[in-house]
Amino acid sequence: MDFLNWLVGPLNDFIWTYILIAILLILGVYFTVRTKFVQIRLFKEMFRLIVEKKENDDGVSPFQAFTISAASRVGTGNVTGVALAIGVGGPGAVFWMWIIALIGMATAFIESTLAQVYKVKDGDTFRGGPAYYMEKALGMRKLGIVFAILLTLSFGFIFNSVQSNTISQSFSDVFGIPNWVIGLILVVLTGIIIFGGVKRIVKVTELVVPIMATFYILIALFIVVMNISQIPAVFNLIISHAFGMKEVVGGGIGAAMMEGIRRGLFSNEAGMGSVPNAAATANVSHPAKQGLVQSLGVFFDTIMVCSATAFIIILADIYGTGEKDGILLTQASMELHVGTWAPYFVAIAILFFAFSSIIGNYYYGETNIEFINANKAWMNVYRVLVLVMVMFGALAQVSLVWSMADLFMGMMAVINLTVIVLLGKVAFKVLDDFTVQRKKGLNPVFKASSIPGLKGAECWEDRK
Repeated sequence: MDFLNWLVGPLNDFIWTYILIAILLILGVYFTVRTKFVQIRLFKEMFRLIVEKKENDDGVSPFQAFTISAASRVGTGNVTGVALAIGVGGPGAVFWMWIIALIGMATAFIESTLAQVYKVKDGDTFRGGPAYYMEKALGMRKLGIVFAILLTLSFGFIFNSVQSNTISQSFSDVFGIPNWVIGLILVVLTGIIIFGGVKRIVKVTELVVPIMATFYILIALFIVVMNISQIPAVFNLIISHAFGMKEVVGGGIGAAMMEGIRRGLFSNEAGMGSVPNAAATANVSHPAKQGLVQSLGVFFDTIMVCSATAFIIILADIYGTGEKDGILLTQASMELHVGTWAPYFVAIAILFFAFSSIIGNYYYGETNIEFINANKAWMNVYRVLVLVMVMFGALAQVSLVWSMADLFMGMMAVINLTVIVLLGKVAFKVLDDFTVQRKKGLNPVFKASSIPGLKGAECWEDRK
């Protein structure tokens, strides 16, 4: 464990300090400008598309694809990650979470649109993602395999350890249940679902995610209303700590920016290359539709759910004591607002958020295992290893698990962001095609021939 901490720490610092933050900000702005501020211009359209019905019985609906991605997005990053960001970077970290989300909405649009363009048919479902567009658009299958391995390690194994770690820590603190018991229960429940295939995964995520997220946001709104007179001071605190002279002199602005962007990316996953795997499953008439839906997903995750946690913690004003961090800080903060029942609510919320993330994360790995080798034996090996890592996470040291998650997330993001810059022109043309048809009052329908020279878009060829 000591060796892993010694190795992972410096690698994390290098990737996040010198590479990833700059790339995320620069490309987020670039995609925002090149799409003519798609996240603002078509914000209303996103809500219309999320409830649109699928064309036929194949694949899943836009909303179901949204819930698969939301299951992965809305998890420990929203509750534990925000608490860690504020604990390390102060209230100013929240501002940078907002910034990375707002510009990240454009990045999310690009990668999810590309996933739709280059998706493939798999029986009565669709699958796709960065590994697929690396192979089909760039002819770089080996790079696709590297990314698929990284994503499988990240989401199927490391990130699922993070989720089970948070559940076990929360339940152990609140209910006094031994970590190994919690881990065993999670393994059984996860096994029942993941061995049932994508259809069972969709049924679970479309039920759990909306209900739990709604309850959590309502609790946060109640706390905000009860402390309404302090809200202007909270906004002032967030902004002043993001840019204040005290933070500049003391180096705190760097910590705020790094933690805000790091935890923001972990939560909303914009640019990481994970969400496109869910986006590709949707059965839509135009690739830009799912791009817009997944762009909305970034807004929902960070601007709504993460902000709910941030306001709960900042209004409680105990984050500076250093006595609690992560999920325990969120629980303690909510307890100050609503009483002794709060830790129980947070523990239950974490159970649903994190468990749905385990299911969503598993699916991301599954579709990439299929990219590498569709052999059922490999899939069963993967499923067993996922269950092993869920148990490991329930017993592991939290700092090491989070550090490994940061490292793998950073490596994935660097590869995916480089690729979507190269393929961005395809997504821009797809968006233009969508916009032209909408201005004519049509329901946009995409054909591969709409973009001269487009190759590898097999699902969009010969469409009527």
